[in-house]
Amino acid sequence: MKWFSSVNETALPERVLNAIHDQENQTEQLIGWIQLAVVSIFGTLYLLSPKTFNEEVTFAPVPWALAIYLGLTVIRIIWSYKYRMPDWSLALSALFDMTLLMVLIWSFHIQYNQPPSFYLKVPTLLYVFIFIAIRALRFEAKFVIIAGLFAALGWGLMILYVVKVDSMDSMITRNYVQYMTSNSILLGAEFDKIISIIIVTLILAVALIRARRLLIHSVSERQAAEELSRFFSPEVAAKIAQSKDKIIAGNAERREAAIMNLDMRGFTKMASRETAEVVMGTLAEYQQLCVPIIQKHGGSIDKFMGDGIMATFGASEPSQTYAADALRAMDELMDATHNWQLSEGMEVPKVNGSIAVGSVLFGAVGDDTRLEYTVIGDAVNLSAKLEKYNKDVGVRALSDDIAYKRAFEQGYEPQRQVKILEKSEVMGIARPINLVVLAE
Repeated sequence: MKWFSSVNETALPERVLNAIHDQENQTEQLIGWIQLAVVSIFGTLYLLSPKTFNEEVTFAPVPWALAIYLGLTVIRIIWSYKYRMPDWSLALSALFDMTLLMVLIWSFHIQYNQPPSFYLKVPTLLYVFIFIAIRALRFEAKFVIIAGLFAALGWGLMILYVVKVDSMDSMITRNYVQYMTSNSILLGAEFDKIISIIIVTLILAVALIRARRLLIHSVSERQAAEELSRFFSPEVAAKIAQSKDKIIAGNAERREAAIMNLDMRGFTKMASRETAEVVMGTLAEYQQLCVPIIQKHGGSIDKFMGDGIMATFGASEPSQTYAADALRAMDELMDATHNWQLSEGMEVPKVNGSIAVGSVLFGAVGDDTRLEYTVIGDAVNLSAKLEKYNKDVGVRALSDDIAYKRAFEQGYEPQRQVKILEKSEVMGIARPINLVVLAE
């Protein structure tokens, strides 16, 4: 049935195929519940409706057909939850649907003591469109076509039965009025029903081919977006996804924000003497330890720079507590990394940190082939220089006094006694500044 597919699905990545299969499995469960609802409605209507057939008739096929269909539907639901239903089982399900419906319609002439042509007039045939439409929920044209072909073939056999049983053709007429007011059959009208079934099936199939193309495109894009979002902070990923206009280099917004820099002191020396597995394992554990803490306090990861982490608070999204959030995050980071060791028990380099606040530009830089969201401003440069200055004064975390005072104004409560370094001369800073030691 691969010729019914509009795209080469075998060329899709396995993760995309798995996502599509997950959607298909959920659809099969939905179809099962819809079928259960349909048979429940039919059963309720049958129990509540008055019986118009002769009470002396002992054969009552409707309860049997409904009971069989109910049993098959329950089996189908259980199967869909436990396993992935193969194509042959779905085709067989469509065959059972149409077979039970046709047998039910066929039984009407026995139930009401009428000639076989009687059952060709019953409106129950319209239920075939329900069973065909149910298959459309899976977004695969082949199952709609299978159900439509079974329906058309089944009705053709029903017509053939009438014609063969009535071998003298006494019930066949070309008079439309006689057809409508008696048990006579008008072959043209019956063929119209088959043509209608086929046309509806083909229309649904064409719609589903287009819909499946959109489904695959949508799933592929969603999977790609999920993978790409791992390269951005959640805030930046959301900003990209929700952008009304195309993002171009140079788009920027000015914000008041806090900039945090983290680094492992001595990591370069460690990387030169340890194996690649140990180096990368150390880096991974360090990032897995620090990133959740930063995000917990509203921080956004701007970039990873080897063993360095640059994070922003209030840059990607405006915040009224950006400085306080940054200092709370730093307190927790210093506690978490103070006695940090690898899972094997090996000691690791100490983690340094710094915070600076100020007006920054947050926006996209790059060209049409590659863009990157970043922050630009004096606070970015100051934070980077303070991180390096930790080593000069022998401490683990620093901020300038402006960041500390602003955090205090925003509700920050220090977790430890701080020390002030007045008029510190930091390389790259034109004038001496007052610094606050956040962790020694």
